[in-house]
Amino acid sequence: MVPSVAATAAIGVALAQGALAASFSVSGQSFKVKADKLVGQNFVQYGGVAEGVDSKGNKATHPVAVSGFKTAQITNMCQSVVTPLPLLGTSVTLVLKAGDKGTKIKAENLYLDVESLDADAEFKNIDIGVAAGSTKAPGIQPGTKADPNGFAQQADEAILRNVKQTAWATTAGTFKLPDLNLRLKVGDPQKYECY
Repeated sequence: MVPSVAATAAIGVALAQGALAASFSVSGQSFKVKADKLVGQNFVQYGGVAEGVDSKGNKATHPVAVSGFKTAQITNMCQSVVTPLPLLGTSVTLVLKAGDKGTKIKAENLYLDVESLDADAEFKNIDIGVAAGSTKAPGIQPGTKADPNGFAQQADEAILRNVKQTAWATTAGTFKLPDLNLRLKVGDPQKYECY
């Protein structure tokens, strides 16, 4: 256990310093993300399919709205994922917080596979109804399941406030997490989840 904890800590430090590309896909589980504000440049959004598991642990696909940003800045982010431990009769909630002490999280080539989203949204120079394959940078994420001729939208800038989302995956070329705080909480997830 000690080597794996040390490796996880080293990866966390590298992510916080922006030294590694980041991809969060939590073993096919959905997870929650809350943020005070997300400002993203060169925004694209299109329909896609995320792979995961169903309630019985079998492989399943889930329709998602993929949101892509060439660059993004995020203020006060919380991410939580719950892992049930049936043999112990409890759950473990991984809670990750960053960007809550005045320095914003910065990401490049950020993609979010979103199942649900609640926010106050503002779009600048929006273009709705374009084909997904004709969107501006960052375009369709390589290796994802999306119809290049399907419905999509794009904007020069997207500003989301009071963000609450459930996602299946987050991928970024670079994800710099200032003031990273990662904790494992055992017990009732409702006490620990971001929302």
